[in-house]
Amino acid sequence: MQLSKSTLALAVTLALLGACSPAEQKTTPTAATAAAPQSTAATQSESEKLNAFFEEAFMAQVQLSPTSLTGLGIKQDYDKWDAFTDEQADKELALIKAQLEQLKSFNFEALDAQSKLSYQLFKQQLEDEIADDKWRLYNYPINQMYGYHSMVPSLLINQHSIDNESDAKAYIARLNGILPLFQQVTVQLDKRAELGIIPPKFVFPHAISASKNVITGAPFSEGADSTLLEDFRGKVNKLSIDEAAKQLLIKEAEVALVSSVKPAYEHLINHLITLETKAGTDDGVWRFKDGSDFYNNALKRTTTTNMTADQIHELGLSEVARIHAEMNAIMQKVGFKGDLQAFFAFMREDAQFYYPDNAEGKAAYLAEATRVIDVMKGKLDELFLVKPKADMVVKAVEPFREQSAGKAFYEQPSMDGSRPGIYYANLYRMKGMPKYELEALAYHEGIPGHHMQIAISQELENVPKFRRFGGYTAYIEGWGLYTELLPKEIGMYQDPYSDFGRLAMELWRACRLVVDTGIHAKKWTREEAIAYLAKNTPNAASEQVNAIERYIVMPSQATAYKIGMIKIVELREKAKTALGDKFDIREFHDVVLKNGAVPLDVLEMLVDDYIKAKQA
Repeated sequence: MQLSKSTLALAVTLALLGACSPAEQKTTPTAATAAAPQSTAATQSESEKLNAFFEEAFMAQVQLSPTSLTGLGIKQDYDKWDAFTDEQADKELALIKAQLEQLKSFNFEALDAQSKLSYQLFKQQLEDEIADDKWRLYNYPINQMYGYHSMVPSLLINQHSIDNESDAKAYIARLNGILPLFQQVTVQLDKRAELGIIPPKFVFPHAISASKNVITGAPFSEGADSTLLEDFRGKVNKLSIDEAAKQLLIKEAEVALVSSVKPAYEHLINHLITLETKAGTDDGVWRFKDGSDFYNNALKRTTTTNMTADQIHELGLSEVARIHAEMNAIMQKVGFKGDLQAFFAFMREDAQFYYPDNAEGKAAYLAEATRVIDVMKGKLDELFLVKPKADMVVKAVEPFREQSAGKAFYEQPSMDGSRPGIYYANLYRMKGMPKYELEALAYHEGIPGHHMQIAISQELENVPKFRRFGGYTAYIEGWGLYTELLPKEIGMYQDPYSDFGRLAMELWRACRLVVDTGIHAKKWTREEAIAYLAKNTPNAASEQVNAIERYIVMPSQATAYKIGMIKIVELREKAKTALGDKFDIREFHDVVLKNGAVPLDVLEMLVDDYIKAKQA
């Protein structure tokens, strides 16, 4: 299933589920009953009625997705997966259409300002989702970045907590539900294949290898516990129940792993091996029927602008040139003799810039990332009026998915804050995680980046859940990239090599504008796109390959970062110029954050309103 953007931007649905998701619901609200607000007292204002509707509409959408409920920390349908069927997608579409009609029944002019904003955002989201249903099959349910093969163990390990025997039983039920889920997945893979929507050939070895990793180890074979058995055993052993009960639960999990999980993954692997024979080496979505229209629509949704592929491509080229010039200045500052390409090679290859590729080196990386974030925590009062209540921790990406996962990512806290936000660093290859990028990466994924923005959004009061948990990629990732720059302005990045790392990461995002549009609009090959990164960035060769393969399977997503950052910086400069001595960076950040994620044009409207109010 593709969970409504107006419902969540959870990592579990965006990064792991991607465009899809499994089994029958105990209770599924009908479109009509889910959309209709409960009767309210006559004394309620129109805004109060609207906000009651938003809460019910949000929960109606979430209740169609057991995995999203789990992501929110809600233990309803805790033993189920989402249904990944055409019938489920039709049910979601019907619900969205019914909610749109119900929304239109409210008197817009009678709403307060915040409710008017909510109305406009929800209406636009629902309309977009209805329009986008024509692209329902234009995605890869299994690929090296996200998909069911990796979502399943990731959700069980990271989201499915076991606080009592019932939770353990639900975990076992989910293990037993993997086979019917994966049978739904292969049906959907075939439906896409009939339209020529098959992942490029390079995807299959990654997905097959990751799937085999899940069913490696006990009880599938001799040796140490498999990833899932290790997780289940560890959680159950922490329960306050007698030893016999613990052992019985573990035995039941072992049976489920052998009788359900193993055949499920074998079924999926065999299907992927067959599908691989039909895969080609053309990578861009231009090869699909109406692929150009699909990509243009994806760019519009991702960037929340009307920029064309050509405009985005040219913006990327100009930003690459600007950042190269700033890098040249740092190269001169450190006294390096040679051109920028030679400096790139030096930064890629010199051992001083990398931790050892062993357990000690990985532990040292995590410790230093934690230290950097702790230092930044002490600076937050200089930059923010509001800070998140939820905690944040730094973790390495788990072994079962580190080979194919991205370089770094953030997983938001549970709705009640009991589960902290997590900054995941992928330490599979330490050569892909240079010391000089550590600081900027920690700021982006942790504090003051995604944790500040996403946790604060979740904790907003008097704002509907669809906004607190919603997401616009250009806003979210634009904020992340903006917060790589922000620490420099308060004296961080004292080491010039760390400042180079900051620029290297910004350069990486500028190059994304070039290669994403190159691949999907200008028919660049995978090899041409990799060569562009090799020439223009200092990043490791393995990282260049992984990045291009990511952009291929997630068309348009990579364009959001730089476009969002440019808009936030532009709006900050606009406010500075207009307000002069009245400008307060903390107030500006409050305006950006206190409304949750919004489209970039709405963000500009909010900043303009702030400027007018401050001038008055």
